[in-house]
Amino acid sequence: MSKEINRRDFIGYSFAAVAAVGGAASLVGMKQAWDPLPSVLAGGFTEIELSAIKAGEPETFTWRGKPIFVLKKTPDMEASTRDLVVGADRFTVAIGLCTHLGCIPAWKKDKWKCACHGGEFNPSGKQVFGPPPRPLDLPSFSVKGTSIVLGEEGPEYKAIAAAMKA
Repeated sequence: MSKEINRRDFIGYSFAAVAAVGGAASLVGMKQAWDPLPSVLAGGFTEIELSAIKAGEPETFTWRGKPIFVLKKTPDMEASTRDLVVGADRFTVAIGLCTHLGCIPAWKKDKWKCACHGGEFNPSGKQVFGPPPRPLDLPSFSVKGTSIVLGEEGPEYKAIAAAMKA
């Protein structure tokens, strides 16, 4: 067997080398295309200061393009396993989209009411009337002092999520 490389082998090796470099470059390009943009990553976490929220008046925040309802409960509102307790205060934190068809319910006196089909949710986010099949969904969050960070799964979120499944 000859150790000389003939012209045909050289062209084959050259083609293999070019194909390998091109394949590696295309993989790098695909990874960059699949990775989320920095602006998307930055929008993945939203911090909400709970001490500024007035009791009985829900606030609406935006997280990942979705409305988030945060309600500081008054003492006369029913306690629930869905309640987030921070200090002496109880809060309802929920994604503000009706679980029936995705409409945004409005706060009317003491409940969220969906104008589309008449669905109603109590101050804890549980469905009490109409076609919604389940309570308002819970966004992932973690508690840091008197604020919550949406987009992180803290122990408080895990406890509420487990209570909702039970």
